[in-house]
Amino acid sequence: MVYRRFLCIKDAVASINDKVDLIAVILNFSLPQTTRGTDYVCKLKIIDESHPEIPVHVFAQEIDHLPFVAAVGDIIHLSRVVMRIHEGDVYAIFNKKFSSFALYDGKDVENFQPYQVLLRYEARKHDAMIIAGLRKWLASSHVIDEPNFSLLEEINEVGLVNLVCKVLHICKTTDDKWMAFIWDGTDAPPISIYKKPEDEEHNPLPLHFKPLPSSGHVLHTFPTVGTILRLIFDVECMPYILQLLKVCQWFKLFCVECKLHEGLWYGVFTSYSKIRDIPNVDILILERQSNYDCRSLGNLDRMPSWSCPWPSKITVRHLLH
Repeated sequence: MVYRRFLCIKDAVASINDKVDLIAVILNFSLPQTTRGTDYVCKLKIIDESHPEIPVHVFAQEIDHLPFVAAVGDIIHLSRVVMRIHEGDVYAIFNKKFSSFALYDGKDVENFQPYQVLLRYEARKHDAMIIAGLRKWLASSHVIDEPNFSLLEEINEVGLVNLVCKVLHICKTTDDKWMAFIWDGTDAPPISIYKKPEDEEHNPLPLHFKPLPSSGHVLHTFPTVGTILRLIFDVECMPYILQLLKVCQWFKLFCVECKLHEGLWYGVFTSYSKIRDIPNVDILILERQSNYDCRSLGNLDRMPSWSCPWPSKITVRHLLH
């Protein structure tokens, strides 16, 4: 097995069974999963200016040794990965014994310090020049194409949705699953419930899908406008998720299953779902925060947007005085 220093992806795909160094843009990444043994694995898709995307399979003995990618479009330096081919498809294998990596911000044009490194990673003199070139290429290209994101008020059926939400609280449920309370400042639509009055007497509809936080202090921190959606995590890699999630921060959530339970909306984060960090200056956050700020100015605007019939502002002002 030959060890070649840095190669662009175009040259790497022609170096089957060789160890190579790659510096590329991350197009996609999966949540960690356990292998059939005791290891963990996550999968990346990377691209550079020379070649379309290729997969990278990253193996580690501990979950903390996997790359914690902050955002699609970030840059990864992979050292001593082995190029393989299977049924005509070329991919790279990250070996837990001798490979290493470093992660860099894909947009910060001045910072060349990695935000995560594996202990055996060694930086090289020309890395900064390659990273700068990738950032410039990424800014002028359209390789990162994100899907549309829905507001909670736009949910109208059970299915998969992409959301931009703020995490308000994280806790465990009574059945020992992790749950997050998320919010975007809008009101999820009401659901028609078809139930006989006699059934309601013996089996009343729940006011909450899952128990609320036991601490009154936590409840007092929740916004008074907008639906607060419960998000259940149905994944194995919760230590990884908990390192990413931070209370009072906004996140992009991809492929979340939106479901109903007796008239109440809730979400399920599965192994097919993805989570991405998002900067506070992102236009998606600013739009949602601006909408909330406008609604919170007056008591009338605090009412659910689905209220029907909408009360008269003259009547409301009279009652308030």
